[in-house]
Amino acid sequence: MTHRSILALAPNGAYKQKTDHPALPLQLEEIVRAAGEAQRAGVTLLHLHIRDQNHQHSLDPIRYRRTIDAIEDKLGDKLIIQITSEAAGKFSPAEQIASIQSVKPACVSIALRELIADRTQEPQAQALFHWCAEQACRAQFILYSEADLLAYFRYRQLDIIPDSAHSVLFVLGRYHRNTQSSIEDLTPYLKHAHRLDVPWMVCAFGSSEQAVVLEAASQGGHIRIGFENNLLRSDASVSKNNTQQVNDLRNASTERNIQIADIKETRVILAID
Repeated sequence: MTHRSILALAPNGAYKQKTDHPALPLQLEEIVRAAGEAQRAGVTLLHLHIRDQNHQHSLDPIRYRRTIDAIEDKLGDKLIIQITSEAAGKFSPAEQIASIQSVKPACVSIALRELIADRTQEPQAQALFHWCAEQACRAQFILYSEADLLAYFRYRQLDIIPDSAHSVLFVLGRYHRNTQSSIEDLTPYLKHAHRLDVPWMVCAFGSSEQAVVLEAASQGGHIRIGFENNLLRSDASVSKNNTQQVNDLRNASTERNIQIADIKETRVILAID
C-alpha cells in the first residue's frame, strides 16, 4: 500500500508575535480563520497553541475549550485538533498535566523532556500517559534529539508509555532565530526507525523546511509545517501566511509523487474514531 503522509499545520507556536509576522494568528478569530484556510488547502491535523490576553503562551483550559469549540463549530470533523502542553519556560509538569486532563482533547503533544526531567517525575508522567490511553486522547511525544528517542524506547519498555495508539514528532534543529534544518538532521533518528511501531512526524526550520519534511515523507514519515517553526518559503522569501506554506508544500509533494492523507486516512493512521 502506498504510504500517505499526514499534513499537519502549526500556525503560531508559543513565542512569535505580530512583530515577527503580521499574519501570525494569535486571537481566537484569527486562529479559527487560519484553521479553515488550512483545512481547505489539505491540512488534516492542526497543532494548536493559544495565547492569553497579552498574547503570551497559555495553557488555560477555558481558552483552549473555547478555541476548539469555535473551530469545530466551523469545520465539524474535517480537521483534527491537537493541543500543545508545551511549558515554554512558564508551566510546571503539574500545570501541564492539569491542563491536559481538564481539556480532555482528542490529541495532545507532549515534550518528554519537559514531563520527565529526572526519574523522580516518571510516576506522574506514567499516570498521565496511561490516562491518555484510557481516554483515547492520542498523545504525540515530542523528541528533540537521538537521546530523547532512546529515552522514549526506555519508557516503552518500562510501561511508562503504554502500548496504545500514539505517535512521535522529531524536531530537526532548535527553536532559535535563524536556525536552518538539514536533511542530515534526520539521520540520528532514522538509525532507530526499525524499532518504531507508531507513526512518526517531522518538523524543521528555515527555508529548507519543505525539502526536509518531504524527504521524511518519502521515507515513511509525516509532515508538520507552519509559522511556529518557519516563516520562509523555499526560496528564502517570507511567506505571506500559513496557507501559502501549505500550498507550496502540496505543489512540491505532487511534483515528488508524495501522497498526502485525507481526513479519513489521517484518522485511521492516528487511530482516532
